[in-house]
Amino acid sequence: MEKWSTWKSFPNPHLRGRLTAPVGYGVYQLRNKDTKELILFGRASNVASRLCSLLPIPFGKGTRRSEVKKQYVFLNLESIEYRTIAFDTQIEAVTFERSLRKKFNHIFNT
Repeated sequence: MEKWSTWKSFPNPHLRGRLTAPVGYGVYQLRNKDTKELILFGRASNVASRLCSLLPIPFGKGTRRSEVKKQYVFLNLESIEYRTIAFDTQIEAVTFERSLRKKFNHIFNT
């Protein structure tokens, strides 16, 4: 089984920050680095692309529909950090994501 990456600061688009994440199947998790409060999590067939959708236009891209999540991340950018875990298949990512939902409470638990 794969292991979580280390926690990394979410990149600031104003500073041309860089995102490090799997381009394939995986799961991501965000937290507040100051309080350690868990913010949100999710799975994707392209984790890097999905993480980019957490920022509002014109900084982010993708098809994420939750403006509340995007605004939360953007307004708290300096305190946000993320980690990722890669999987070989979508089924593995889905199973792991479901286990996160049962184990932890996040601000956005969907």
